Amino acid sequence: MSSPSIASDFEAYSLWRGRLSDQIADYRQWLNREDLNESQRDLRLQQLLDRLAEDKLHVAFIAEFSRGKSELINAIFLSDMKQRLLPSTAGRTTMCPTELLYDPAKPPQIELLAIETRGTSAPVSEYRNYPEEWTRVAMDIASPDRVREAMQEVCRVKSVSIEEATRYGLYDPEAPEYSAALDEDGKVAIPAWRHAIINFPHPFLEKGLVVYDTPGLNAIGVEPELTYSLLPNAHAVLFVLSADAGVTKSDIQVWRDHINMRGSQKGRLVALNKIDGLWDALKTEEQINAEIDKQVKSCADMLGIEPRNIFPVSAQKGLQAKIQDDPALLQRSRLGLLEKALSEELIASKQELVRDQTEAELDDMLGSSRALLQSRFDNIEEQLNELRGLQGKNQDVVEHIMVKIAQDKEAFERGLQHFQALRSVFSQQSVQLFQSIGTDTMKNEIARVREAMVQSRFTKGIREAMNAFFRDVDRNMEKASGQVDEINHMMEAMYRKLSSEHGMARYTVPAFSMLRYRKELQRLETAYNRQINNLFTLLTTEQYLLTTRFFETVANRVVKVFEIANREVEAWLRAVMSPMESQIREHQMQLRRRLESVKRIHKAAGTLEDRIDELLQMQGEAGRQLSELDQATGCIHDLLSNRVAASEALAA
Repeated sequence: MSSPSIASDFEAYSLWRGRLSDQIADYRQWLNREDLNESQRDLRLQQLLDRLAEDKLHVAFIAEFSRGKSELINAIFLSDMKQRLLPSTAGRTTMCPTELLYDPAKPPQIELLAIETRGTSAPVSEYRNYPEEWTRVAMDIASPDRVREAMQEVCRVKSVSIEEATRYGLYDPEAPEYSAALDEDGKVAIPAWRHAIINFPHPFLEKGLVVYDTPGLNAIGVEPELTYSLLPNAHAVLFVLSADAGVTKSDIQVWRDHINMRGSQKGRLVALNKIDGLWDALKTEEQINAEIDKQVKSCADMLGIEPRNIFPVSAQKGLQAKIQDDPALLQRSRLGLLEKALSEELIASKQELVRDQTEAELDDMLGSSRALLQSRFDNIEEQLNELRGLQGKNQDVVEHIMVKIAQDKEAFERGLQHFQALRSVFSQQSVQLFQSIGTDTMKNEIARVREAMVQSRFTKGIREAMNAFFRDVDRNMEKASGQVDEINHMMEAMYRKLSSEHGMARYTVPAFSMLRYRKELQRLETAYNRQINNLFTLLTTEQYLLTTRFFETVANRVVKVFEIANREVEAWLRAVMSPMESQIREHQMQLRRRLESVKRIHKAAGTLEDRIDELLQMQGEAGRQLSELDQATGCIHDLLSNRVAASEALAA
């Protein structure tokens, strides 16, 4: 039994995204067919299509152990398999951060990174580049029993000494109540694996869903990528509490430090699981509901949120109801209400993000295509009026007009000297801009900070090195912002000049800002400072290792931000210059054609009517192209504004 809400919404979103890709591909083919495309625009369209094809929806499930998190994932996303895919038993099951996704380039399997890699400062993202570091467990998806058996590997634990567990950040001698209990030999049971990636061909996963299963504060505290990357960038985060445990001290710490820290609650949901523990055959339904409402209010007060933002649910009963096709039990589990809210937060917010990004790209390209065609149409109209005015005129008048056109052409070509000068300045500004946000410069800065951390194992020295690092990073971004503004003003002035002096179509330079990159870097700095404040003044070997691991993750994220900034700046620079180059080429071509036409008419008056007929055909062709472009633009805007109903998308 599929969830009607989340399944249909996910299907509608996937179809919407597919139809949008088809419309963009049709626009690209039309440009090629009409000989209106050019290399920069074609590259941008290909990149846009690639982004849509690779689009993923990321949802993270966060909870302390024994909250029923894995069962909730089974119930919401994997019930169509008519089995419990992720292990879910009493006590602790998911022992390491787990990604559930589908990559068609790989067979169904589980990839596991050994826990011993926590003894290094390298983050998980770096180990992804080295396949030989991962253990692989094959899955026979034709056999449910084999799948369940393979999934059990994620739960595997091993016993190690207190010293080893402490070195991996999995045991804190100062706070043993938050750590795993010691066995009779004085050893600690820790996860055998640091990270797991489950590649499974489920319909949701095939369409781009990525589910993260995160085992609580212990994992979040020692895996910096969860703090700096996964949680902040997830499209939805579901924080799972348990009705039998309420809100514990560690629950509050996870909520405050890792989920609620960004201020905005968009895409952040709370599930109060295991409400079936409150079902009592000796109580009425009203009494049971009152007890659940009381639990919800208590949890809301503890977390500092409104009760309506907490969804009481029974994941186990919901999964059972779906497997057994029991609508009454499914309704009582309240799973549908949570799925509806998750669908709205995850899919609606993701669609809004994709729509905004795509619209910004396409509006620029569609606008420049239309400006070019409109300029062509207007030029043909001007030539027609010019030639019609020559009908019945003598050779002197024709010669006068020919001279005038030649003068216009010469004036425009003299004006091109300004354009060439602007191209030179534009290139210089672009080079300076990329120097400010260059990844090589940033990597050298990271190497300097890394060396400073090695030299000083005291918190003060590490803090000073990191503060200097973030100051330099922000200074580079501020400098880049100034250069972006200079390029903006320069290009706007040139477009105005070409419009006023030569009648070319007025083009609005697409807006661009470095603010979002600076905000992301500030968030990373805040998160890192919070982590440093949690450490002692004098770092122990284990804490130093954890600190350097956090630094490496922050450094990787900073480099990633700069890489994204480089790509998007490069795309923006192309978007700024490409329309001007196209319009100048078109204007030159139209001036040359006008001059050649009048020259031919001056030599042989009989060619006037032929040329007028030729221009009328060209005008009709340009009008057809404008009409087809407007039609394509309307279809794309209908999709982007979501005026096409989900039912229509499903029908298509």
